[in-house]
Amino acid sequence: MSMTELPIEKAFMLIEPGPAILVTTCDEGQNNIMTITWHMVMDFTPQIALTTGPWNHSFNALMHTKECVLAIPTVDLAEKVVGIGDCSGSCVDKFKKFELTPLSAADVKAPLISECLACIECRVTDYLKPPGIFILEGIRAWIDQERKERRTFHANGDGTFVVDGDSINLRSLMEDKLPSGV
Repeated sequence: MSMTELPIEKAFMLIEPGPAILVTTCDEGQNNIMTITWHMVMDFTPQIALTTGPWNHSFNALMHTKECVLAIPTVDLAEKVVGIGDCSGSCVDKFKKFELTPLSAADVKAPLISECLACIECRVTDYLKPPGIFILEGIRAWIDQERKERRTFHANGDGTFVVDGDSINLRSLMEDKLPSGV
């Protein structure tokens, strides 16, 4: 076996986290959406971490309102998700530009996105500076059970993405370790 050294600044590409997601905010009546690929589930409650900073228009809304919605897009929305990440909500109404439908959430002012597979209403419980990590508490979750496309997609960090494919079921090996109700 032969290994070739990878520049350390590219090492993150080897362990990029979960699927590309959309984060919605509503600050002073203005809805916005940002694309995030750097996030992680911290526990089953669920507590979720995501990283962003003042370079993103949504950062100030998260700091000010302390709430958001995590919307889970599927692969059929991939081009819109990338487009959302390539423009700023400070000068573009992203819902209009990308023809997405905001839906009222139950417990936060940030909107759900109708076209997404699922949405999680969240409250910000902490912000760690540095390294610029928001800690979110999921307070209500929504899923479109009738949506046919269910495959999410994951950023490789270099402009390419991996689309979810076949699943394997190994629950029988983990039954005593899974949280109840899974």
